[in-house]
Amino acid sequence: MDCKLKKLIGLFLLTTMITILFPTQGFAAPEQQPLLETTAESAILIDAVTGKVLFEKAADVERPPASVTKVMTLLVALEQLAKGKISLSDKVVTSENASGMGGSQVYLEPNEELSMREMLISIAVGSANDACVAVAEHIAGSHEAYVKMMNDKAKELGLKHTHFANAYGLPAEGHYTSARDLAVMMREALKYPLFSKLTSIKRYDLRGGEFVLWNTNKLLWWYDGCDGGKTGWTSEAKYCLASTCKRNGLRLIAVVMATPEPRSHFRESMRLYNYGFARYEAANIAEQGKKLGKIRVSKGQWDWVDAVTASDVAIVVPKGEKKSVTYKLDLLPYVKAPVKKGQKVGQVTVMKDKEQVLKVNLVAARDVEKGGVFKHIVKLVRSTITPAE
Repeated sequence: MDCKLKKLIGLFLLTTMITILFPTQGFAAPEQQPLLETTAESAILIDAVTGKVLFEKAADVERPPASVTKVMTLLVALEQLAKGKISLSDKVVTSENASGMGGSQVYLEPNEELSMREMLISIAVGSANDACVAVAEHIAGSHEAYVKMMNDKAKELGLKHTHFANAYGLPAEGHYTSARDLAVMMREALKYPLFSKLTSIKRYDLRGGEFVLWNTNKLLWWYDGCDGGKTGWTSEAKYCLASTCKRNGLRLIAVVMATPEPRSHFRESMRLYNYGFARYEAANIAEQGKKLGKIRVSKGQWDWVDAVTASDVAIVVPKGEKKSVTYKLDLLPYVKAPVKKGQKVGQVTVMKDKEQVLKVNLVAARDVEKGGVFKHIVKLVRSTITPAE
């Protein structure tokens, strides 16, 4: 064997050995390796404040959501409440259509009246299909019109894998969503404090105690910090759960879809939460409504108005990285009266490692009306008088 051939063989053997020991394909870096396994066919875990995804699995696959549909049912109703178009004291009359609903229900009778508050509790706690239809008809005039409102809201939120065929979640053609879209719905619903208040009720005595509702979300009992969400099950959808949990200032949203056996949606949700709370923490700067400055008011009844945060100012970071989070305030030099409560007067920008990750509006803490003539005269006199030394 000549020298040249020996060199070629040696080079081939060396290349083969390097390929075996240090493969360039089919090997993921440690941070790309799956750090969490779940039996849910679709799942997602996000930070509720920023929407940052902490874990996902087949999160955009379209699946039947069963009664988790009611997250959107409640969201649309809460939006109507916030706009003043309905009230919790409204008397909702049950139609024959509503009373005839199957599945989970509170057995509403035709012409039975419950307050809007109790109807919403029946949906949030007892997952009542009949209450869904009664509320839909009260708000929109018909169940079909309400479903359109739900689909319009989905479009407004930018949900690309969602379409509703009903307001209660029983199997129907064209009724589907995804884990990611459900997480967005949950995040939006949590902007309304009443959503958490309703979905965190563990037990409610309906009709003066004649009918007891127990919340279908067992995480309220089983997992520390869980304070809301909605379960769902049909043979088609399997077991589903969209929920939220808060610990040490960190609020997470977990969605699991199509888990295989009874209670597995609770087990898999807890697995997601354990993963999230073990690896991440909240860098909390200010809670919603916290005063972070004040703004001068021109020609107002008052000279100043407090600037408060419009929502929580916090981000999720890997544990041990809080020190890398900073923030800055940008306030208007002044505002001109009249000023409305909630009017934007500035913003707070949050940065991690000097990179912008969150902006939250600063808003006026109260109304400030225009000042009267006497007020302006007093201001003018004060500005022209020089104090004696």
